Amino acid sequence: MQDTFGRTINYLRLSITDRCNLRCSYCMPAEGVPLKTCGDILRYEEFLRIVTTAAQLGIRKVRVTGGEPLVRKGVLDFLRRVAGTPGIAEVALTTNGLLLADQAQALRDAGVRGLNVSLDSLRPEIFTRITRGGSLATVLKGLEAAESVGLIIKLNMVVMRGINDQEILPFATMSLDRPWSVRFIEYMPIMREANWQTKIVSGAEILAQLSRHHDLETLPRGSFCGPARTYRIKNAPGTLGIITPMSEHFCGSCNRIRVTAAGLAKSCLFNDGTVDLKPYLQRPEAELEKVLRQVISAKPAQHLMDSEQQQPAAFSMASIGG
Repeated sequence: MQDTFGRTINYLRLSITDRCNLRCSYCMPAEGVPLKTCGDILRYEEFLRIVTTAAQLGIRKVRVTGGEPLVRKGVLDFLRRVAGTPGIAEVALTTNGLLLADQAQALRDAGVRGLNVSLDSLRPEIFTRITRGGSLATVLKGLEAAESVGLIIKLNMVVMRGINDQEILPFATMSLDRPWSVRFIEYMPIMREANWQTKIVSGAEILAQLSRHHDLETLPRGSFCGPARTYRIKNAPGTLGIITPMSEHFCGSCNRIRVTAAGLAKSCLFNDGTVDLKPYLQRPEAELEKVLRQVISAKPAQHLMDSEQQQPAAFSMASIGG
């Protein structure tokens, strides 16, 4: 289905939990966020009804997110059912990797094709600082397990000036040894910290640094690709991606909608508008289809994160889905 600006919307990001086993500094406060009760979170059957209806509207890719989706009980069976939904061509998962080592094969068996793994530093002390307690060794072990079972791996690094920006080149060289997609994401002021602008390393700056050290070739975007501009270091098995939500917003190519764990549908991550799908899950399918059409039609031309007058309210990514 196309929105009012002619963008084909074929990608659904589905958050199945607001719970997470990390407290990443750019994602949530150190003390965490108020958690929804079990009664506030959609049941798997309700998520599946949303997926089924969305597929009828042209959604072909579903990415399951959290919080950390692997902390929710029953997630493997749910993923298997999503992968078996008529019309869904690709199922992927976003994870912090802490539970990946023990579940990689089961994820593959459930029909998951690819993983987005949040990894913001290759230095244990910096990784622990950013995640407020995470173990880099555990995540790296999970990545090895995922690769060994054939899962397609994308690493997401949020580049923050003065924190991990000196690791851009070490991250890039990972693509020389492995068939992974290493993606550099501009820092986004989700938490609205003071002086957040000083943390932003622009995509242009990242690309310039990479180009000074490597011979890069530009790659075409795939049919379900997100907002990354993709490159390859000459002869490398892996790829590099640059995602620029702040300096060069990618809204013109955005192909997704989101549904939170509580059943709130959002057509734009950085827009305060939501539609509560819960009432429609108890009504005839035609009504759910109609409201999803409305969500897609209401998708704005672009976000307003860089507008001082119309900035959306601060929020936790764990409450919406990464």
